[in-house]
Formats: sequence, structure tokens, C-alpha cells
Amino acid sequence: MAKIQKNSILQGIRGSLGDIVIREMRDGSIRVSVKPVKKQHTFNQEQKGYQDRMRLAVAYAKEAKTDPFYVGFALETGRDAYHVALSDGLKSPVIHAIERRDGRVRVTASDNVMVTRVLVSILDGDGNLLEEGDAALPDPLHDPQRWEYAARADGTVEATAWDLAGNRATRSLSLRARQGEAISG
Repeated sequence: MAKIQKNSILQGIRGSLGDIVIREMRDGSIRVSVKPVKKQHTFNQEQKGYQDRMRLAVAYAKEAKTDPFYVGFALETGRDAYHVALSDGLKSPVIHAIERRDGRVRVTASDNVMVTRVLVSILDGDGNLLEEGDAALPDPLHDPQRWEYAARADGTVEATAWDLAGNRATRSLSLRARQGEAISG
């Protein structure tokens, strides 16, 4: 790339001539370079999947950036609402632990912005649904990650957590885990 300064012939010229690109920079200098060659890149399935997720997250963020929750969250964190919504659209919630004790199921779940819902399902040994319901957040100010559900049936506990962007995560506590046991990690 060539850099030219104070040349009256090229002053004010910009654009491309064949494979040569001419740009006038802010400082008044002129840069001459060869047009970049675009390579044909073949993306693997993982890369295509990420591109699809990013495309959906960008579309979500464009719509959600005016949502009062994202605007308020952005003000609290010093970020802008678009980027808060974008990161929420890209990241699913995480279920850290499921615990069953004294007829109650406790689910510990978090998200980079907020978990909006936790659904608890109780399944029999064959995977048939015995019971299902939304868990409650008993102390949202002091413990916003711990959700509780009063279970009436015994069986495998399956918890599904959603975030504001609609992403979800699911985790199970198997029948082998008896009352008072938990899974975490």
C-alpha cells in the first residue's frame, strides 16, 4: 500500500481503477492499494450454526433494544440496550442445580440478563408426564436464581428455564436420585 501526501494530481480522487483502490484519508493523505481478493470460504456446520444464531440474535436485538427492561438494565450496567439484548439473544440460561427435598423441587438457574420462567416436569420411568407446573421465585430480591416448585408426584424431575429472549435450557434429576439428593455442576 502506498501513502501519498500533498499531491495535486491525485487530490480529491477516490474510488477504484481496475484492481487499484484510491482512498483519501481524514488527515489529507491519499492511500493507494490493491483491491482485496475475496476468498471463497467453506463454512463447517458449527460455523453455519453460529452464523444462524447470530442472525437471529441481531434481529431480536434490533426489535428489543427499545424494550423498557433492556433499556433499564443497560443503564444499570453502563451498556447500551442493543448490546444487552444481543448478548441475551446469544446466550441461553444455565441450570446449575436441581434439588428435591421435603416435597419441593428447587432449581438454581441463571442467565446473563434474567431467567423469566422455570417449568418443572415430573416423569415416570418410561418418560410419561405425571405432573408439570411453573416454579415460583420465592425471594427475587435476595435470591433471584433459586426457583421452587411443590411436587406431588415422584419420578424423574426435568427443569426447563427460559430467558427474556426466549432461549431455553433443560436439565434432569433422574429417578436414581432419592429424596434429599441433588445434581449440580
